[in-house]
Amino acid sequence: MDTLIRRYKRLLTATSTTYIRSLMDTINWDNRLIAIRGARGVGKTTLMLQYLKLHYANDSQSALYTSLASLYFTQHTLSELAEQFYLKGGKCLFLDEVHKYPSWSKEIKNIYDEFPELKIVFTGSSLLQLLNAEADLSRRCISYNMQGLSYREYLKLFHQIHIRPYTLEEILESSDGICNEVNSQCRPLAHFEDYLKHGYYPFYLEGNAEYYTRIENITNLILEIELPQQCGVDISNVRKLKSLLGILSSEVPFMVDITKLSALAELSRTTILAYLQYLDRAKLIHLLYSDNDSIKKLQKPDKIYMENTNLLYALTFKDVNKGTLREVFMVNQLSYLHRVEYCTRSADYTIDSKYTIEVGGKSKDGKQIAGSKKAFIAADDIEYSAGNKIPLWAFGFLY
Repeated sequence: MDTLIRRYKRLLTATSTTYIRSLMDTINWDNRLIAIRGARGVGKTTLMLQYLKLHYANDSQSALYTSLASLYFTQHTLSELAEQFYLKGGKCLFLDEVHKYPSWSKEIKNIYDEFPELKIVFTGSSLLQLLNAEADLSRRCISYNMQGLSYREYLKLFHQIHIRPYTLEEILESSDGICNEVNSQCRPLAHFEDYLKHGYYPFYLEGNAEYYTRIENITNLILEIELPQQCGVDISNVRKLKSLLGILSSEVPFMVDITKLSALAELSRTTILAYLQYLDRAKLIHLLYSDNDSIKKLQKPDKIYMENTNLLYALTFKDVNKGTLREVFMVNQLSYLHRVEYCTRSADYTIDSKYTIEVGGKSKDGKQIAGSKKAFIAADDIEYSAGNKIPLWAFGFLY
C-alpha cells in the first residue's frame, strides 16, 4: 500500500488544475458511490486527480487514488486495499480503470456494504454496464458519463476564451444574443475547423504530431482487448471488426443495409447487429434510430455515424465529406444531453420529441422543414443567425 501512496503523491504533484472540465461541477461528490464512465482519452483520470488535488492535497491519509491496472493487484485484492486504507483513517478511495480488475463489481459492492463511512469514486470504460455487472451496483451507485471536449470547452482550453454553456432552448430561441456574445469574444469560424479535426480529445495538448496515431492506438486497444474481454467478441473476428469500422468511417452516414454490411465485413447478420451495438457502447460509432423506444433497436439502426469528428478524420481512408462532418458534429454534441432521433420524413433529426433540425451549409433553405413547428436549420459557415437559421458552431456550446 505504501507503494500506491507514493505513486498517488507523484501523480498529484504532476496534475495541473489550470483547466478543469465542467463535469467537475455537475458531479455530486457527496455521494458514497460514484461511477464516471467514458471513452478512452476523454480525461476521466485527470478529472479525478484534479478533484483530489483541490480537496485533499494537504491530507495524505484521507484519500487515495490508484489504478486497478496496477501490478499491485496481481498480488493483492481490492478488498484488502480497502480494509487497510480504512483502518489507517482513509475516507475516500478513488479507483481508476476498474474494468481491468476481474471481480471489480463484487468487491466494490462488498466494500460499500462493509465500510459505510468510506466513499468510493471509480472510473471505467464506456462499455461498463453497472446493471449487468456480477454484483448489481445500479441501486447504490450514481453514474456519470464523460464525453470529449465540446467546442466551448475547446475554446477555453486551447485559446483561453471563456464563454458559459447554453441550454438547447437558449440556442434555438435566443440565438441572436448568443451569436453576439460569442462573436464579441472571438471569431467562432476561425477555430471551428481546427476543433472538428483535433479538438475533441484533451490529449491534443500533449502534442499534435502523433494525435491521430494515438486515436488509432486507442481504437485498436478497444477492438483487440476491451471488446473481447468485456463483450465476448471472438478474437478471430477482430480483423473483420476493424474492417467494419473502416467501412463505416468512410461511408457514414447512410441508410443502413445490414445485408450489404454483412457481405463487406464477411460476418453474419446477427453478428453484425451485435458488433454495431458493441461499437456504439464503446463510443466509436453512434447508432441513430427513428424511434429510440421502438423494438427497432433490437433490429437495425436507421443511420450510423462515427462517434465524433476527430475519429472520422483519424480512421477514414477517403477525404472527409463536408456533409458527413456536419452531421457527425451535430449528433455528437446533441446526444450528450438530449434525445436525438432520425427524422424519417422532412428534416434530419428530432430532438427530445420537440424540435426538428435540418443540417446543411450556409445556402441551405427551409423547404424541407416548411410548415413544421419548432423547426430550425443548423447552417455551417455563418457567424450570425437569421430567423430559424442558426450557426452550426453554436451547438458546440451545449456543455
